[in-house]
Amino acid sequence: MNMKKIWLLFAQVVTVCVAILFVLTTLKPHWLNSRLGVSAHLVAANPVTVTPIPRMNIKAVVNVFTKQKRKRMNGFENDSRLNDPFFNFFFNLPRQQMPPEHNEGTSLGSGVIVSTDVEGTTLVITNSHVIDQADTIELVLSDGRRAAATVVGSDPDTDIAVLKMQLSQVPVIEWGELADVRVGDAVLAVGNPFGVGQTVTQGIVSALGRNHVSGNTFENFIQTDAAINPGNSGGALTDSQGRLIGINTAIYSKDGGSLGIGFAIPVTTVKQVMTQLLKYGSVTRGYIGVTPMDITDVIQEKFNLSANITGSVIAMVQPNSPATGGGIIVGDVVQRIGNTTIKDSADLLNTIASTPPNTTIAIQVWRAGKLVELSVKIAKRPSNIQKMQRESQE
Repeated sequence: MNMKKIWLLFAQVVTVCVAILFVLTTLKPHWLNSRLGVSAHLVAANPVTVTPIPRMNIKAVVNVFTKQKRKRMNGFENDSRLNDPFFNFFFNLPRQQMPPEHNEGTSLGSGVIVSTDVEGTTLVITNSHVIDQADTIELVLSDGRRAAATVVGSDPDTDIAVLKMQLSQVPVIEWGELADVRVGDAVLAVGNPFGVGQTVTQGIVSALGRNHVSGNTFENFIQTDAAINPGNSGGALTDSQGRLIGINTAIYSKDGGSLGIGFAIPVTTVKQVMTQLLKYGSVTRGYIGVTPMDITDVIQEKFNLSANITGSVIAMVQPNSPATGGGIIVGDVVQRIGNTTIKDSADLLNTIASTPPNTTIAIQVWRAGKLVELSVKIAKRPSNIQKMQRESQE
C-alpha cells in the first residue's frame, strides 16, 4: 500500500515537472539558457524565419494612365500589326470596335519610382510601349495621389522609358543586383493588372538570359512564373526583400491571359538605358549593318556548315555599312568579336551595341572552311534602323 502511494506521488511530481519544463521552454526559453548554460539556438532548433512583404518598396510601384488622340486611317483594319501577337496583347481592339476618326484612346500600365530629390523631382521607369504616342500621362500612387508626368526619354529597342513628375514625399524602390539572382529564387511581380489596382503576385525565377521572346532588338530577359497580365507592363519584379531586379514587360500567351511564363527586363539593362536617357535623351549604340541568324539545322544545310560550328550566321549585309567596309559577307559565321565569344545572334547584337562608336574591333568569322580575321570600325546605330532594313529587303 505504501509502495502504491509512493509510486503515485512520484508520477504526479514527474508530470508537474514536465509541464513546468514545457511552459518554460515555450514561453521563457532564455531562463533555461541562463540557468543551464544552453545555447539559444539549441533550445529552439530549426527556427522558422518569416520575411514580411516589403511594403515600402511595393508602394514605389505606380499606375500609369495615358491618353492619345488617334485618327483611324483608311485600311487600318487590314494593318498587318493586328496579326502580331504582342501588338494584340497590349493594344488589341476587336475589329467591330475600331476607334472612329480623332477618337481619344486610353491605355494603362505600371511604373516604378526609382529616385526623387528635395525639390520633388521624381523619376519613374516604365515600358516604352506603355507611353508610346501618348499625349498625356498621369501617374497614380498607391496612396491615391495623382501627378502628371512627362517623358524624359524612351528606348523602343529595349522597351524602356523614363518619366518625370513633380511630387514630394514619395516612396523610392531599392535597386537589386542581377548578379545575386539565381534560378529558383522567390520573386514578386507588382503592377496594375487589367486596371483593377495595385496587385502583388509571387513566383520564382524560371530562367535567366532569355531572348527571341518579344521582338525587341536587344533582349536578355528574366523569366518568371509570377502571374503577369495586361497592365503589369512597366511594373516591378523584385526579390524577396523588395529590391528591384527587373521591369515586367511581356508574357507568353495565346489569349492575353497569364500562362505562368512572364518576362522582365533585368536591372542591369534598366540602369544602362536610364543613364543614357537622362544624359543624352536617347541611347547610343554600336552598329555594323548586319542581320544575324542563329545556327539551326536549316541554316547548317543552306550554308553547308558542319555540326560543330558555333556562332551567328550573317544573313544580310547593309550596303555601304561598316560591315561591308570591313569585308563581312553573307554566310560568314561570326565566332568572336574582340574578346567575346559569340554563341548566337543575341550575343552578336548585344556585343556590337555595347561597343562605343568609332571603335575599331577585331571580328573572327568562319568562312569556306577556315577562320578569317577581319577588322571593322563600329558606327553609331541609326535611329531609323528598322526602316533601313525594310528598304534593303525590298
